[in-house]
Parts: sequence; C-alpha cells; structure tokens
Amino acid sequence: MKRHVPGLSETARDSRSEVPDGIFLVHVDGAQHCWRAQKRFYMLRLSILEPKLFAGRSIISRLYCTPKAMWKLGWFLRDFLYDPELLSQDEVDEHALRGLIGVVKISHTVVNGISLVNLDGFAPTSQWEEMSTAIPFPPASNGKGSRKQRAS
Repeated sequence: MKRHVPGLSETARDSRSEVPDGIFLVHVDGAQHCWRAQKRFYMLRLSILEPKLFAGRSIISRLYCTPKAMWKLGWFLRDFLYDPELLSQDEVDEHALRGLIGVVKISHTVVNGISLVNLDGFAPTSQWEEMSTAIPFPPASNGKGSRKQRAS
C-alpha cells in the first residue's frame, strides 16, 4: 500500500540544495528563546531575500546569550535595527524581532557529526548593495568533495 506523505521529499534533498557559505540579505521569520545545558540562546529562523538564486530558503541558527557571547547578540540587534528603547532596557521581544531585515554572513561546520550553520557577521540592510557586488558569490556545489571542504 502506498501513502502520500507531504514534506517527505524535503528530507531527502541533496547537498546542492543547501544554502552555501556566503553573505545574504535576510528577513527574520521567527525567534525563540531556549535554555539548554546551562546555555541560553535564541533560535533564529531567517528567510533569504537576496541573492535571488536562494530567495525563499531558510537559515536556522542560534545566537547565544551567555556573558561571553553577548557581544554577538548585541551586534545582530543593532545591525538589524532592533528597537533601541528595548535594547537600552536590556529587553528582547521575540515578536519585535520578527520582520527585521539585515545582512548576515554564514558558514557551515560539523560538530560531533551534526551540521551547524554559524552566523559569522551582520550588517545593516543599507550595506547590502555594496557587499553583494564586492564579494563574488561561489558557484553552486556539485556535491563532490568532502563535507569539510564544502563547509569551509
């Protein structure tokens, strides 16, 4: 007996459909505060707006809220033009994060056999044009080479 299981094909994508390392103009689709293994973090779901080749694809990653990583969360909030009043009061409103737009630089890494997306840098939307033309985008992977080579 055959059954139609919507979404099953999404789990079988090959490596060519992954979002490669690079710089993207993104929209924050959602954010959720999590606390696991004594580390607080925000799980972010970002939707790619540019380059058009990857538009609509999602990037899911974490921004930690530990004292050592607070600088990165602040950098993200400032460059994505988060409400300065809330920021000055040390408050992060998950609903206020939705809809923010900015530039993100990502890379991939594998830790303990788990593929992770690193958020390496941020910039305001106003810098997208300059950044997108200054840095050539890598061609789509052909799926050959080691995972480490594709991730670096």
